Amino acid sequence: MNPQEQYDLIVIGGGAGGSACTQMVADAGYRVAQIERDHLGGTCLNYGCDPTKTLLHIGQQLHQAVRAERYGLPHKQWGVDWAAVRQRVDEVQREMRGGEPEEARRRMRHDGIDLVMGEASFVSPHEIAVNGQRLYGQRFLIATGQEPLVPAIPGLSDTGFLTNREAIYLSELPARLAVIGSGPLGTEFAQLFQRLGVAVTLFDEGDKILPKDDPELASALAQCLSDEGIDIRTGRRLKAVQPSSAGKELLFGQDNNEERFLCDELLLALGRRPALQALQLPVAGVDTNKEGIVVDGTLRTSVPHIWAAGDIATDYPFTHTAVAQSQYLAEAIFAEDPPPFDNRAIPWVTYTDPALAHVGQTEQELQEAGVEYRVAQAHFSDIPRAQITGETAGQVKLLVGNDGQLLGGHILASGAGDLIAPIVLAMRNDLPISALQSVIFPYPTLVQALRQAARSLL
Repeated sequence: MNPQEQYDLIVIGGGAGGSACTQMVADAGYRVAQIERDHLGGTCLNYGCDPTKTLLHIGQQLHQAVRAERYGLPHKQWGVDWAAVRQRVDEVQREMRGGEPEEARRRMRHDGIDLVMGEASFVSPHEIAVNGQRLYGQRFLIATGQEPLVPAIPGLSDTGFLTNREAIYLSELPARLAVIGSGPLGTEFAQLFQRLGVAVTLFDEGDKILPKDDPELASALAQCLSDEGIDIRTGRRLKAVQPSSAGKELLFGQDNNEERFLCDELLLALGRRPALQALQLPVAGVDTNKEGIVVDGTLRTSVPHIWAAGDIATDYPFTHTAVAQSQYLAEAIFAEDPPPFDNRAIPWVTYTDPALAHVGQTEQELQEAGVEYRVAQAHFSDIPRAQITGETAGQVKLLVGNDGQLLGGHILASGAGDLIAPIVLAMRNDLPISALQSVIFPYPTLVQALRQAARSLL
């Protein structure tokens, strides 16, 4: 074996789950290679969190401008320059990447990281092949993430469809968009396109949107989206798709009822699946299941010298989880007896406006587990800062055990992703509800809703 192709660690995947570990291990003096088949930065930077949140922010600016008259600010007729919007997204991605892709690759070479672009597959437990090149690793970290789930629906491939990968790079905005799936991805895309002037219809085969969130808050968010003009249709299962002279014709059917719908573009947001197909994991002996790679508490796989991180190795497929796991593994991989990865109190946020955030358990989960709890609530319509800004939709809901411990926190509000942070900190450090009851937050701020909710139990 060529010594130039032997590494202390080979990281497969150039996204959030692999990059932090790669950099930290290289900084510690180990020889590291990182493999990436597409673009550095993974889904989040290139097709997911960062561009979609940029588009959501732009849509929010337009939404506020259109509503400026309520503040005594007459406005002109606003429009959308989609090319300029796309340019802004590119600028944000470039800033987050630290320049053009070649600049990022140059920095990696300077830091002693060997970047290999291509599809990796195991040829033995310690060896991978990439573009005909063989690389030997004493240790491996698999962080290949997830990819869009595309079901086998008649006519879908022939008619054409969008996933998140294509939706943010559209050359022009469609007049009518059908979004299939009302999880976080579907609801975010529905709102961002609606606010940019697209007529959006959001379909789901379930009976409500965002089924993993608190039902009361999810229902309130659905009402907010409907009030903005998004047509939400639940109880619809997509059965077939076909081209039409008037666009794309969708056939929905459930409970012996059929419904046809015409749109210009179809966006699938039906979930994601682990991106593992090309890795040839059985060759390495790595166990998998339908969720991804099976790992223990230290993120080690069934093969002692192989670890996994990010969306393929967690119940919380978020960038913040992937980064935390990657940073943890930079030390754990080389430790004799590392502590397990601490996955307590990982927050979940849907970045609509208002946003919906939660951490910990839901009421349904507590009820199913037979856990007694109390509910502490505060409505933003009663919070001075929300009254000042006019963003009064939503509420805080805290679930508290009989011993005073926080069991879950749920927030529907403008900026809920930021407001959930004190609850995450409290739960991660086992602070009781009394900590929120006594803390003094500045006035006037939205975070005062946390104190008001906590004190509702006094």
